[in-house]
Amino acid sequence: MWWTNLPKRYVIVFLTFICTCVCYIERVGFSIAYTFAADAAKVNQSTKGTILSAFYYGYACSQVPGGWAAQKIGGRRVLLLSFMLWSLTCALVPVDPQGVMVLVIARLLVGVAQGFIFPSIHTVLAQWVPPHERSRSVSLTTSGMYLGAAMGMLVLPSLVKFKGAQSVFLAEAALGAMWALLWSKYASDPPRAEHPKAAAAGFGESTLPIGGIQKVKQSAQIPWKRIMLSLPVWAIVINNFTFHYALYVLMNWLPTYFELGLHVSLQKMGSSKMMPYLNMFVFSNIGGVIADHLITRRILSVTKTRKVLNTVGFVVASFALMALPLFRTSGGAVFCSSMALGFLALGRAGFAVNHMDVAPRYAGIVMGVSNTAGTLAGIIGVDLTGRLLEAAKTDHLDLSSPESWRAVFFIPGLLCIFSSFVFLLFSTGERIFD
Repeated sequence: MWWTNLPKRYVIVFLTFICTCVCYIERVGFSIAYTFAADAAKVNQSTKGTILSAFYYGYACSQVPGGWAAQKIGGRRVLLLSFMLWSLTCALVPVDPQGVMVLVIARLLVGVAQGFIFPSIHTVLAQWVPPHERSRSVSLTTSGMYLGAAMGMLVLPSLVKFKGAQSVFLAEAALGAMWALLWSKYASDPPRAEHPKAAAAGFGESTLPIGGIQKVKQSAQIPWKRIMLSLPVWAIVINNFTFHYALYVLMNWLPTYFELGLHVSLQKMGSSKMMPYLNMFVFSNIGGVIADHLITRRILSVTKTRKVLNTVGFVVASFALMALPLFRTSGGAVFCSSMALGFLALGRAGFAVNHMDVAPRYAGIVMGVSNTAGTLAGIIGVDLTGRLLEAAKTDHLDLSSPESWRAVFFIPGLLCIFSSFVFLLFSTGERIFD
């Protein structure tokens, strides 16, 4: 293929971009397919919240083990095994809204499998990507999440309508299998010759789980206590929690907001329903390019660059989130959710890349800790939203009033403001773990 003529690290980054894209097609696809089937079966909002949040319990359990496994046996191998497991689960599980236990177990398994993905990706990128390319590489990779979500929102509602909810699961399994084949054929660990200054730069062979001298390096004890007590790490963790709280609430409940809050059919919205996630894709890459430009041109230090982009992204997103229930048209809701998710994605050039700034050798481990917090946000936010809406439905008889949704969007909005202050106070762009 054409990409085989590119430098190998570009191929790796491109494949990890496709990886995150496919993962988020799966997540958005389940939300759309299950919401369609559950609403047809008149499942209540609390039960929907339980099913939708089950994924995140499994996802939380495997984040830190995923970072450990990637550190010990290699992110490339762990990534492949993860894709094979969740694709197989999607292919075999029926979408039956009455089969609550089966769906909960299936979503737990998919969550466990996908929990290994982002720690593994950060380990792979720390091996392949030099420091001056990290912002745009990580931004491009993570922007695949948003492109996948946008594609899912555009295509999958029609697939559900014409082929049924089960067709979404089968399509997702097929995509997962195809990516696994590409990864097994074109991905590899970086050869030592690729990175002659790897140890000094904090990437490359210094993180490879291979024999000889590297085995001695890998056997060195992971500084768990220092990681857990580090204020810069906690700044990353808190911002990861807030980012994913807002993202997962919108990803899982935006279809319900359009259908029941605004009485707008997703099938009739056309391409506009993909705009929030397409905006994330664009802003994520803009943030990565800006960050690398500011750092390589020495306009700002790494620390100031991370803080500026994180603060701008989260503060603008907070106002957009809190304004969302005030708009009573699909166009207004799309605009606000696009602004909120777009600027949150811009903020990832702050906190998300910071994993590899502070701990390049333990990027997978720190990402596992950080993403555990992000996963807890999914568990709390998705389930809490279902309970808030069920209570609002009791108070207001339906979910069409702005008051029914105010708390849903104010909570992540206020969290964004709090998190931006924490990152300003405690984050750093300096390497603090050797």
